[in-house]
Amino acid sequence: MKFTLSWLKDHLDTSADAATVAEMLTRIGLEVEGVENPAEALAPFRIARVLTAEPHPQADKLQLLSVDAGDGPVQVVCGALNARAGLVGVFGAPGAYVPGSGITLKVAAIRGVESRGMMCSMRELELGEAHDGIIELPADAPVGAAYADWAGLDDPVFDVAITPNRQDCMGVRGIARDLAAAGLGTLKPLAVPDVTGAFPCPIEIRTDDAEGCPAFYGRVIRGTRNRPSPDWLQRRLTAIGQRPISALVDISNYLMFALGRPSHVYDLAKLASPIVARRAAPGETVTVLNGKTYALTPEMTVIADTREVHGIGGIMGGEHSGTADDTTDVLLEIAFFDPERIARTGQAVALASDARSRFERGVDPTFLDDALAILTGMILEICGGEPSEAVRAGAAPVADKTVDYDPGLCARLGGATVPAAEQRAILERLGFGVSGEAPMRVTVPSWRRDVDGPADLVEEVVRITGIDSVPSAPLDRMPGVAAPTATPEQLVERRVRRAAAARGLNEALTWSFIAEAEAAVFGGGAWALANPISEDMKVMRPTLLPGLLAAARRNADRGAATIRLFEIGRRYLADAERLTLAFVLAGDKTARAWRTGKAQPFDAFDGKVEALALLAAAGAPVDNLQVLGEAAAAYHPGRSATLRLGPKTVLAEFGLLHPALARTLGLDGDVVAGEIFLDSIPARRAAGRMRSAYAPPALQAVSRDFAFLVPEGLAADALVRAVRGADKAAIVDARLFDLFTGQGVPAGQKSLAIEVTLQPADKSFTEEDLSAVSAKIVAAAAKLGATLRG
Repeated sequence: MKFTLSWLKDHLDTSADAATVAEMLTRIGLEVEGVENPAEALAPFRIARVLTAEPHPQADKLQLLSVDAGDGPVQVVCGALNARAGLVGVFGAPGAYVPGSGITLKVAAIRGVESRGMMCSMRELELGEAHDGIIELPADAPVGAAYADWAGLDDPVFDVAITPNRQDCMGVRGIARDLAAAGLGTLKPLAVPDVTGAFPCPIEIRTDDAEGCPAFYGRVIRGTRNRPSPDWLQRRLTAIGQRPISALVDISNYLMFALGRPSHVYDLAKLASPIVARRAAPGETVTVLNGKTYALTPEMTVIADTREVHGIGGIMGGEHSGTADDTTDVLLEIAFFDPERIARTGQAVALASDARSRFERGVDPTFLDDALAILTGMILEICGGEPSEAVRAGAAPVADKTVDYDPGLCARLGGATVPAAEQRAILERLGFGVSGEAPMRVTVPSWRRDVDGPADLVEEVVRITGIDSVPSAPLDRMPGVAAPTATPEQLVERRVRRAAAARGLNEALTWSFIAEAEAAVFGGGAWALANPISEDMKVMRPTLLPGLLAAARRNADRGAATIRLFEIGRRYLADAERLTLAFVLAGDKTARAWRTGKAQPFDAFDGKVEALALLAAAGAPVDNLQVLGEAAAAYHPGRSATLRLGPKTVLAEFGLLHPALARTLGLDGDVVAGEIFLDSIPARRAAGRMRSAYAPPALQAVSRDFAFLVPEGLAADALVRAVRGADKAAIVDARLFDLFTGQGVPAGQKSLAIEVTLQPADKSFTEEDLSAVSAKIVAAAAKLGATLRG
C-alpha cells in the first residue's frame, strides 16, 4: 500500500513529518518498507528560460538552444518540437541523473556541436507519460529556482506492508484512523457530497447472484467530458506507481486507494439494459482491461448485460465497455462481492488486481451509499455532467457484532498494564463502540472483519499503546540441571551436518518445490500445489537431488572446478515426509599436478565413501550393511548401488548420475550423487545414563591375511561379513585389501585378499588358537563358495 504524506494529511490533521509518521506506523504494526521523496531525485533540476532557438547545422530535427538557468546562457542541443525562444521549462545541468532515462548528464558533442545539459520532458523526470515535448511552465516561473520546490514535489511516498487481516488499512483513510488512534493527530471528518438525482436511472440494475454479489449500487451520469485528470490527481497516482489514464478511470482508482473502496465506470453507450450481477454460464469468456481473454465457469460472479459479459465481478472490468476519450454517458458501479468467492475466482483465472486484493480481504459492507456519492461528486466536479437517481439492488450482509471485554485481559494476555479508561479511548478512536464498564460491551465496526473476540481487542489496545511498552519478563527456569530439548531426530541431523561439513562438503538450501518435469525424472511427485507461485515450483519434491543438481549446474556455469554440495531436508512422499541427506560431487576430485598428471574425476566409489562416512556419523551399523544394486532410475545402472540393513531396509543409495539425465540437466562429465535416508536408520537401544569407561586392550592385536578364490559374481562385502562373523569373540575387524584376476586365477573366479584383526582377551594367542580361528574363517568362507588360495 503506497500513499504520499500530503494524501495522508487530507484525512489526518497532524503536523508530523515523514520520519515521525514512518516510526509511528511501524510501532503500531503497519510495517513501513520504504519512504522515498521524489524531490530528492529532482533536486539538481532548475527552472530555465530558452533565450534563443536556432537550427542545428548538421541535423534538421535538432535545434541549438541558448538556455538561462540563473547562471547565464549555456548551449543545449534539443530535439523537442515545442522548443522555442521564450519557453520556460526544466533544465538539467551536467552531472544530474535523469531518473526516467537512467542516464547521468555530461558535456557531450551531438552531431559535432557541444551540448551542456538538457531540457527535460515529463517522462524523463518520471512525472507522467508525456514525452512528445519538453515541460512548459508559466512564463512567470522563477528562473534559477529548484523545480521540485516550486512545483510542490516535496511529498514523501510511504510504502507500507499491510497484513491480510487488516483490510481496513487498504486505503489511506484507514491508515490515518490508526495513526489518529495512536495519538499522532486527529482524524478529519469524511466529506460526503449530497447528490440529488435529476432523472430516473435509464438502465435497469439488479443482482441475480445474491450469494456472490449481495449488493449492486449504481447510477448514470449524462454529459460528462472524459478529459485528462487534474495535475494534483495525476501526481498522486504517479507517486504510488499508477499510470494516469483519463479522468473517469483516475477518479475510480483514486477512490480505491484513498478509501479502500473499488468501483467501476462503464461507458453507457456500450451496454444493453439490464446490467446484472450473475453467475457465469458454461463456456462464457470475457476480455478484460489487461487485453487478455479468460474462460469463465458457473462458480464465478460476472457483470453482464443481455449481449455479453462486461467484467469479472470484483476483479477486473471488461475491455469492451470501458470508458474512452469520447465517452459522454457513464454508469457507475459500487458493489459488494463475497470475499471467499472473489478469492476462489481470482485463483481460478490467475488474475491479480488492486480491486481483487481488497474485495477478497473484505471491504466495508456499509460503505456503499457514501462511496457512490463521493464517486459521483468527484466526476461531476472534474468531468461535469448530470446524475440520475441512485439504484440500490440487494443489500450488503451487515451483522452487528458485539464482544464482552474485560479490561483486565490486556495485562493477562498482552502483558501491558493500560488503564481501563485509556483502553476505552483507544477502541473508540479506532471506531469501536464501547458501553458499560466491567465487562465493557464493545461493538465492532463494519470495516473490521478481522475482530472476533476479546483477544483481538487486547491486540488492538497493545499495538496502539506500543509493543515496546510491554515489559520484558524472563521465563521461569526449572530447578536443577536443564534437561535436553533436542529430539533424537534433531541430534542425528546435527551430527550428520557437522560430519558432512568436516568432510569438505558445502551445505546448500534449495526449494522444497520443483517443476513437474523435474519430478517426473525422479519418478514423479505425490503432492502438487493447486495454486503454485509458478509452474517451476508446483510439485513437492520426492527427492532432494533436483535442487542440488541445479545448484551444481549454476556453480559449474560460474567456473567452479570442484563441486561438493550437501543438503539436509525432507522428501515428500505419498505416506509421509522423510528426513534425508543428499549430496552431489562434480568436477575435479583432485586438480591436475606434476605428480598425478591430469585432474581426476569423482567416481561411484567416492559416493560410497561419503555414504558410509555419513551413515556412521548418524549412528548406523555400517559394519552390518550390504551393498546391493537396484538404485533409483536416476543413477547409472552399472555404477550405482544401495546400502541396506537386510534385504528390505534401504539406508542409502549412491552412484554416478545417469548420463542421459546429466545431459538433460546441463551437467558435463561424471556427476556422483547420493541420498542418506536418515529416517530409516534404526534408533539406538536405550542404555544407562553413563557410558562405561574406555579401557585399552591389555594385549597386542594380531593380524592375519587370507586370500580366497571366489566366484566372479560374489560381492566382496558378503565375504568380508562372513569372515568377520566366523569368531565374534576373537575377530574385531576384517578388511578387503586386494582384488586380483589374471594369471593363476581360474576363469570365472577372482582372488579376494582380506586382512583379519584378532584381539586376545586375557592371554596371548597360541598357535593352536590361531589355527582354530583360521579354520573357522575358512569354513565360513566356504559356505559362500570360496576356497583358500594356495
